[in-house]
Amino acid sequence: MRIVGTNIPDNKKVEFALAYIYGVGLPLARKIVKQAQINPDKRAKELLPEEINRIRDIVEKNFKVEGDLRREIMMNIKRLRETGSYRGSRHIRGLPVHGQRTKTNSRTRRGNVRRTMGSGRKPAASPT
Repeated sequence: MRIVGTNIPDNKKVEFALAYIYGVGLPLARKIVKQAQINPDKRAKELLPEEINRIRDIVEKNFKVEGDLRREIMMNIKRLRETGSYRGSRHIRGLPVHGQRTKTNSRTRRGNVRRTMGSGRKPAASPT
């Protein structure tokens, strides 16, 4: 089953399967299922074609997901970079944007780059 260009897993419950769509988390998926009047205990493969169409209509008309959302986020970051804002410069350098500390705990953003004295050092020469 495909909704908004994303393959939905068949063996999961509808709520959790909808969360595979970029921009749809679990709370939004529950809201969509409730609005479409579908039993949340149903599996995705058990959905009828008219139920799938109801979900598809709700998602496409009311929410910005997948390609449109990605494009909007990229445009926002591009705007920050071009205006030369502080947040834009953090995006350019690949550092945390929201004020986190960077002396430690910025591995996710920087990758596993250790910038300390002993980190990339060659082993000492063996004694003779």
